[in-house]
Amino acid sequence: MTRSIDYGNLMHRAMRGLIQTVLTDVSESGLPGEHHFFITFDTRHPDAELANWLRERYPEEMTIVIQHWFDNLTVTNDGFTVTLNFGDNPEPLYVPFDAVRTFVDPSVEFGLRFETQDYDDEDGDEAEESPDDTPKDRAPRSDAEVVSLDKWRK
Repeated sequence: MTRSIDYGNLMHRAMRGLIQTVLTDVSESGLPGEHHFFITFDTRHPDAELANWLRERYPEEMTIVIQHWFDNLTVTNDGFTVTLNFGDNPEPLYVPFDAVRTFVDPSVEFGLRFETQDYDDEDGDEAEESPDDTPKDRAPRSDAEVVSLDKWRK
């Protein structure tokens, strides 16, 4: 069997590590200057935690904003917890880094996009392909990329 370097997965880990580092700094020191984040995540991720009414309203993905009002930002190796205000209703969320689809800081025109994710099993190994799987039954893991920020410009 030929062995090769999986640059796509290495890039995913590195870019998620960047997000972890940024959020850890914000949790310790607050948001500097005009920095703020739009973070889109997959609400179907098995480890994502959000209120049932939010999951019903956002059955596939949700974009959160970390800017003026956020509380209890806690960052771990696997994800982050934050309490956000939804119409004067504070709600805690847990977002695994593997569930993040986009991370954007429009104040400095920086953004990352992760196309799709396969969720790993509990042992941390990639999910095994069964003989009954077809390409339409499972989403492939793909590479991450830097994105254009035109969508978020004012």
